Amino acid sequence: MKHISILVFNEAVPASIVDPRYMFTAINQFLQDAGEDPAFNVQLIGLKKEIPLHNGVFYVHTDALISDTPKTDLIIIPALSGDIYAALEANKAMIPWIVEQHQRGAEVASLCIGAFLLAATGLLNGKKCSTHWLFANEFRTLFPDVTLTDGSIVTDEQGLYSSGGANSYWNLLLHLVEKYTSRTMAIKASKFFAIEIDRKSQSPFIMFNGQKKHEDEPIKQAQEFIEKNVTEKISIEDLAVKFAIGRRHFERRFKKATNNTPSEYIQRVKIEAAKKQLENTRKNVNEVMYDVGYADTKAFRTIFKKVTGLSPVEYRNKYNKEMMMA
Repeated sequence: MKHISILVFNEAVPASIVDPRYMFTAINQFLQDAGEDPAFNVQLIGLKKEIPLHNGVFYVHTDALISDTPKTDLIIIPALSGDIYAALEANKAMIPWIVEQHQRGAEVASLCIGAFLLAATGLLNGKKCSTHWLFANEFRTLFPDVTLTDGSIVTDEQGLYSSGGANSYWNLLLHLVEKYTSRTMAIKASKFFAIEIDRKSQSPFIMFNGQKKHEDEPIKQAQEFIEKNVTEKISIEDLAVKFAIGRRHFERRFKKATNNTPSEYIQRVKIEAAKKQLENTRKNVNEVMYDVGYADTKAFRTIFKKVTGLSPVEYRNKYNKEMMMA
C-alpha cells in the first residue's frame, strides 16, 4: 500500500487538498468494490494539527505532523494562493522534509502553482516543470534553473510531477492513479469524476497579456507598439530602427525581458487578437486572419494551432456561443 502525504500549509488552496484526497480514497473504494485490497493510505500532513486557510474561513485538521511521518511514498503539494513570495516564505519550513523524503525515495507532485514550492526545494533544478500559465513569468524569474514547459498539462520528471493551471491537476491525479494502479482504474476514475483522460495541453486556455514586469523601458515601448499595431506587418529591423537599438542587441534585450523573441511576441499578440475575434464575432477565419495582419492562410493556421493547440475553426466552435448554436 502506497503512503500518500497531502501537505496542508498556510495559503494552500482548499480544493487542492480535498480533491486529491477524494481521488485516492475513491480509488480505494473502487478496488474494494472489485474485491481487491485498497492501494493507498492517504493522510493530510502538516506542521500543526489544525491549520487555518483563507484567513481562518476554513480550518483543516491534519492526520499527522511531518515530524511524525518519517517515511512516505508520494507527497502532494497543493496549489498556493495569495502573494506567492509571502506564501513561499510562510511555508519554507516544509522544504527540508520534502527534500529528505525525496532522497529516501518518495515521489513529489505539485498541483498548479504549488510548483513554486516544489521548485523552491531545488529538486527541479535542471529539470522541466508545469504550472499555471498566468504565473509563468514569475516562475521563470524566481527559478531560472528550471525549464518551464509552456502549455503542458502534466510534466513527469523522474518522480517529480507538476501540473498546469487550476483544474489541470485532475489530469495529474489521473496520471498518478494509472501509474500506481492500472489504466483500467484511471479510466474508471476519469468517468466517475467526468475528467477528459490524456488531456495534454492547457494551450487553448492561455490568455496572452504580454510580459511587462521588467525595467527595460525601450523594450516595453516596443511591446506596446506591437500591441497597438496588430493589423500591420511589423519587421524586427523596423522595430530596432524605431527604438534606435542595433538589431542583434534589440533581439537579445527583447528575449531577456519578455522570454520571447520579437517574432514570437508579434505572433502571440496577433493570435491573441484573432482568438478574441473568433470568440466574439461571426467573422469567418479568413476575415479574422486579414484583420490581424496575415495574408497567408496556411501560415496563419499553422501558427494559430502551434499557439493554441487548436485550428482556428476548432477554436471558434469551442468558444463562440453563437457559432455553437448555429
